Amino acid sequence: MSAATFPALVQRFFTDRLCVQMEASRHTIAAYRDTFRLLIRYVGARSGKTPTKLEIADIDADIVADFLSHVEVSRGNTIRSRNARLAAIRSFFRYVAMTEPAWLHHCQRILAMQNKRQVKRAVTFLDAEEIAALLGAPDRSTWVGRRDHALLLLALQTGLRASELVNLNCGDIVLGTGAHVKCLGKGRKDRRTPLRRDTARLIQSWIRDRKESAGPLFPSIRGDRLSRDALEHLVRKYCTSAAQTCPSLVGKRVTPHTLRHSTAMELLHSGVDQAVIALWLGHESVETTQIYIHADMRLKENALRQVTAPGVRSGRYRPDDKLLAFLESL
Repeated sequence: MSAATFPALVQRFFTDRLCVQMEASRHTIAAYRDTFRLLIRYVGARSGKTPTKLEIADIDADIVADFLSHVEVSRGNTIRSRNARLAAIRSFFRYVAMTEPAWLHHCQRILAMQNKRQVKRAVTFLDAEEIAALLGAPDRSTWVGRRDHALLLLALQTGLRASELVNLNCGDIVLGTGAHVKCLGKGRKDRRTPLRRDTARLIQSWIRDRKESAGPLFPSIRGDRLSRDALEHLVRKYCTSAAQTCPSLVGKRVTPHTLRHSTAMELLHSGVDQAVIALWLGHESVETTQIYIHADMRLKENALRQVTAPGVRSGRYRPDDKLLAFLESL
């Protein structure tokens, strides 16, 4: 039996490995698809071969490294995006190593490639004044303004991800006693997030305003589902508008994920336990929630106030040895 060709392996990887064996989400499949579309075009341009003529041997560790540099330098991708591309490539060659043992050594070199380290930036979030300004920005005398106000309020109260927000249907809102919103989150986790009374009343009013009890909770003016790009656009638009009355928003980069961070910070300031916040946001681990503690200066300042200043002033150690002095100067 002859070895499978590269095009056949790519097709089997997506149809058999990702879709059937791993039951990958459509977001994962789309991300992997984009990676291989870029990789195949890059390797084809370098080798002069059409995509259907490419072979496994044409994609080795060296050309993968060149491709990753290309997406960073030429395409302007972030290190995080670069690492995501590498993860998709490694997943494919792990599948090749498993199904085509003859290529095991070839695959091992690619599987040994490491992620590039990146600077972990501080979490951006909105304070109470900025949240109030953002919620007041939509013109609620219009249908679009009422939709956007309800969407922003729900996002800030629940901390749902952008994909979770745009995929909500009217049936995902449970009103009455124990009002909550249902969503199928990242990693296919089924979540239930409680709603405050004011949020529940507003969402109930919005559903009545829609005059439909089915379909997308926040539809476009054409009636179809909002895209993630549309969500990001309306957040930027209202942030720019809110900056006219709230100067701290000027120059601040606010995205739908910033609203999620703001929810986490509000819960943290209210004294909610980290484990509960992790469950609320659908985090895989409580460790993920710790980024909000690092980002919150108020918590650090409170900790500082609880530290008693020592009565004796501590002097700095001064080495009297030349070697120690040299090491100290480093």
